[in-house]
Amino acid sequence: MKYMLLIYADEQAWTEAEREECYGESTQLAHTLKSNGQYLAANPLQPVSTATSVQVRNGKRLVTDGPFAETREQLGGYFLVDARDLDEAINIAGRIPGARKGTVEIRPVMEIPDLPAN
Repeated sequence: MKYMLLIYADEQAWTEAEREECYGESTQLAHTLKSNGQYLAANPLQPVSTATSVQVRNGKRLVTDGPFAETREQLGGYFLVDARDLDEAINIAGRIPGARKGTVEIRPVMEIPDLPAN
């Protein structure tokens, strides 16, 4: 089963050195997951200040700067993994360095038959 592990944290909670260390640890985790056949994708996201949100209401598109939700924690990155079950996904999420200062949300991926493959 595929799981999306969404990493949320307050962007200001990290020093630049901590952020670089987190990227290094995350890269190592990605290589470990790949060797186990569990890695599908992972990437950090640019800062929330670069976000753009799009809504369509009554056929009209509304584009705004910034994230859709005003929250203390922002979506900072993700891992897409293949795990046996939720327990295994939870185990992987607990190994993501971002969980130390933020939250990792685990969401099962819905498989839709006619979507193009990678």
